[in-house]
Amino acid sequence: MTDFLFPDAHIPPPALPADLDRLPLIHRLLLGYYGQPQPRTPWTPLKQFVYSLLSARTKTLASDQVMRDLEARFGPKWESVRDAPLSDIEQAVQVVTFPEIKAPRLKLALQQITARYGSLTLDFLANYRTEKIRAWLEKFEGVGPQVSAAVVNFSTLRRRAITLDGHHLRVVQRLGLTPRGDVRRTEEILMRMVPETWSAEMLDEHHSLFKIHGQTLCTLTDPNCNSCPLLSVCRYGQRTVTPKSTLVSLGD
Repeated sequence: MTDFLFPDAHIPPPALPADLDRLPLIHRLLLGYYGQPQPRTPWTPLKQFVYSLLSARTKTLASDQVMRDLEARFGPKWESVRDAPLSDIEQAVQVVTFPEIKAPRLKLALQQITARYGSLTLDFLANYRTEKIRAWLEKFEGVGPQVSAAVVNFSTLRRRAITLDGHHLRVVQRLGLTPRGDVRRTEEILMRMVPETWSAEMLDEHHSLFKIHGQTLCTLTDPNCNSCPLLSVCRYGQRTVTPKSTLVSLGD
């Protein structure tokens, strides 16, 4: 599966036994500290696709607002957005970053979906394997592994994938779970650590906990390592907080 999804990547060796408890341990620590995240109500694949396409490098509040703005301006049918003048779409998505780039990408994607399938829906993707869905989605301009993972995992498709936004990526790198690298490579490594028993819903919860942690304590600047529930297993924290003799490592 990963061979198809990541055709140009070097395939790492299978995870060692010591690696297999890393994510479950971190998940338990975050769950104990933050509690269970609010469960997601999955959207249709198309709605999730639109949201993920527009939300790149945009704060959650603004991303949520743009969906309300689009519906208020164009109504509940995505055909109205597809057929609207580009200037109207750009005006409707002003709250997100780079609206002048995202508006034409959105309109083009909606047109291409219609041309390829005959109607404006992505529900047909449920008939395909996860790796084929993601490869197909990533043919659209502006869609990379983060967006494709969000569509397959967060939507009603409910497939196994890890969505790596900036918060999630930062936390896993500080923990030393993966070397610094791009989203595609990082997801590949992390998925080899994911227990086989974890469902798509569990991976969604896992992402939510990492995102909350990145927004709350493990921030980009001035992370609050002293209050971090992951301090005892965090390489970054072990370098920045003393006394180090009280800390343990997740292992190499």
